[in-house]
Amino acid sequence: MADSPPLPPKRRCSPAEIQAIVHVGVPIAAAWGVEVLEAAGGRAAVRLPFRPDLLRPGGTVSGPALMGLADVAMWAALLGVTGGKDESVTSTMTVNFLRPFAPGPVVAEARLLKRGKRMVFGEVLLRAESSEEVSAHVTTSWVVIAPA
Repeated sequence: MADSPPLPPKRRCSPAEIQAIVHVGVPIAAAWGVEVLEAAGGRAAVRLPFRPDLLRPGGTVSGPALMGLADVAMWAALLGVTGGKDESVTSTMTVNFLRPFAPGPVVAEARLLKRGKRMVFGEVLLRAESSEEVSAHVTTSWVVIAPA
């Protein structure tokens, strides 16, 4: 039996290309101005600029905005390893808020922990852009949806 030829490598997308895909696929990310800073090798970093409308009473960044940012960060990490083509969907997300986010930009750093044929597992660390301290830790799993 002859060896099958190796699969061609996936095309590597730039952060700007992945950001464009994210903005079309998740329109609220575009509305919020989410930026993809990097996405390659199963990792991604995304930035949520400061927006007064995303603050909750008490002046901290709202949980729904932070969870949305974490979800987008994980998708960016997936897009970075799939050549910009990924239709996987979030199955679970567990968020541990460790400290409040003061008003200001937020950075989410995602990494794939395991990428199987049917499931993907990852983690996202969120922090204020002005700090190295992690303010939220997210674990997430995604169901792989094969394109039709």
